[in-house]
Amino acid sequence: MGASDILIHLKDVTFSHPGGPPILDRLNFSLSRGERVGLLGPNGSGKSTLFHIIMGLLKPSAGRVEIFGTHMKKEKDFVPVRKRMGLVFQDPDDQLFCPTVLEDVAFGPLNQGKSPKEAAGIARDTLAFLGLDGFEDKSAHKLSGGEKRLVSLATALSMRPEALLLDEPSNGLDEKTRQRLLDVLSGLDISLVLISHNMDFTNALTDSICMVKEGKIITDGVPMAHRHVHVHAFGGQEHSHGHH
Repeated sequence: MGASDILIHLKDVTFSHPGGPPILDRLNFSLSRGERVGLLGPNGSGKSTLFHIIMGLLKPSAGRVEIFGTHMKKEKDFVPVRKRMGLVFQDPDDQLFCPTVLEDVAFGPLNQGKSPKEAAGIARDTLAFLGLDGFEDKSAHKLSGGEKRLVSLATALSMRPEALLLDEPSNGLDEKTRQRLLDVLSGLDISLVLISHNMDFTNALTDSICMVKEGKIITDGVPMAHRHVHVHAFGGQEHSHGHH
């Protein structure tokens, strides 16, 4: 696997709020193209902070952050990253801010330079793919918790990202909606990092597990022993992955 296949590379990354203890403490983490990694650990161990550093929403106190092979030094370095990598926040209300669902989902493609007509078309296709036909003109803040989570995912998927960062996407979902979300995510031909406390969900969706504790990754890339078959979205073929 070449250097161009390493999407995320964090080296000795430390982060703390002013005057506070380190939330991340010389943490090392990598994600390669095609990998699906689960991040497990107690609340407050730094998992969400890690996502925010990858997306440039927080600046590390020390360490090196490389995304898509580029050393991230300044805020502007993250602008192209956000067009190629999707983050689904733990709280959907942090993600949804437009008057209608269609506008929320079209926001990303518009930022990528699509015309309003193109962006609306992509948004409609993405909503249909997630089974959200008819939601276009609804207000996101009047949706159920499960519907909000699916719309949040749609805002990320509408940008056709190369990688997804998912922060507790199944939290608070009923079993039917959780299974629907799992089916959608399993069918995507995409690299991803998943934060979840749901072991069944994590086991079904990821290839390996990293344990995060006290700001460090203490167990790196433990393989998941399972096999799954899925059809990749947007014209893919059914195939299976074996994991040991």
